[in-house]
Amino acid sequence: MKKLLSTFAVLLAMTAVQASAQDVADMSDLEYAHIAYTADNIDIRYAHLALALSSNPDIHDFANTMIRDHTAVNAAALELLDKLGATAQDNAVSQTLNANAEEIINGFVKLRGAEFDAAYAANELAYHQAVNALVENTMIPNIDNDEVRALFVQGLEIFKAHEHHAEMMVKALQ
Repeated sequence: MKKLLSTFAVLLAMTAVQASAQDVADMSDLEYAHIAYTADNIDIRYAHLALALSSNPDIHDFANTMIRDHTAVNAAALELLDKLGATAQDNAVSQTLNANAEEIINGFVKLRGAEFDAAYAANELAYHQAVNALVENTMIPNIDNDEVRALFVQGLEIFKAHEHHAEMMVKALQ
């Protein structure tokens, strides 16, 4: 069950982002902002779930880092949007990310202990790999506004560190 759910979560996370990469290149900066904001909020939700379902101190440390960092990046994004007098625009990619997150969460709530920890760590690794690749290879090269691009570059640096941390967690839990 653990391996099946972990694989399911990883596939959902990666499919939501990779399948949309072709369409994302044609989106606006405001649509990119909504995708990033949505992805951050999803990771915050996963982290709160990890705090509730795991007793592993390493999982708790990682989850608290996710909450802190993703909240800070979202706050900076909202501040920039306010400065620009703009509003992030909902789109199909954001909606797909949210729908897939619901399925992943529904699977996570059935797990406890080491099963949950392994599934959470694997999902975090896959999620950060997929989102980071989309941001780096598709979004950043296509962002029109220099301030928006700078925020995405700064966020990507933070989220690559998360990816590395998640990779270490996955290895430690094997």
